[in-house]
Amino acid sequence: MMVVSLPLRFDEVALFLDFDGTLVEFVTDPSAPRVDPALGPLLATLHGRLGGALAIVSGRPIAELDRLLHPLRVPAAGVHGLERRDAAGRLYRGESAPGLDAARELLSRAVAGQQGLLIEDKGSSLAIHCRGAPGALAAVDELADQALAVLGAAFERLDGDLVVELKPASCNKGSAVAGFMRESPFVERVPVCVGDDLTDADAFATARRHGGLGVAVGDRIAGEHRLESPGAVRDWLRRLAASPHFAR
Repeated sequence: MMVVSLPLRFDEVALFLDFDGTLVEFVTDPSAPRVDPALGPLLATLHGRLGGALAIVSGRPIAELDRLLHPLRVPAAGVHGLERRDAAGRLYRGESAPGLDAARELLSRAVAGQQGLLIEDKGSSLAIHCRGAPGALAAVDELADQALAVLGAAFERLDGDLVVELKPASCNKGSAVAGFMRESPFVERVPVCVGDDLTDADAFATARRHGGLGVAVGDRIAGEHRLESPGAVRDWLRRLAASPHFAR
């Protein structure tokens, strides 16, 4: 189902976009996503039309987003809100909770030699992927609980599509969106959040508290509107970029 018309002007909207599963398709190796060469220029066009009120809100670190979208640099939140770069380029980082070294060692030993399991180390959080071995999801679930017991109450688990992430509980995508909404050029606009997974639920909830809405990609999360796939998201964004209004 395509997103229905949103009767808004570009200067009324703040657009927040997840990355993996939303702008780009999932791949087995999260370090090597296939980024459409037209994506960066498309986002640059929309960033301009929105007066700068466009941000990427991702589980990836901001530095990685910059690398994948080079030379584009837009406002961004990384590691599920643990780091955030505002429209002026200022970088904010949440406090890192202790215990990651012990959890990192536990997980590295556990997955050594196990085909299809992958630990993604983001510095401030750890993600356990099983995209290469979907049948290992129960093992990943058990590993995540073991690591969380080592990390303690300062950390939480986020369950995604064939991935479990262990991150500091102090920040999430919702707190990142809330931070943007207190600042120019996002303040007093209607937030529209686009995401594909349960990890985007906090961002959707924050958008609703500010009078906005969520656009779900696929069927893992509920939104006011829905797009079927990252390809459909890119098609929608292309139509928006060519439209006189934020309304398609």
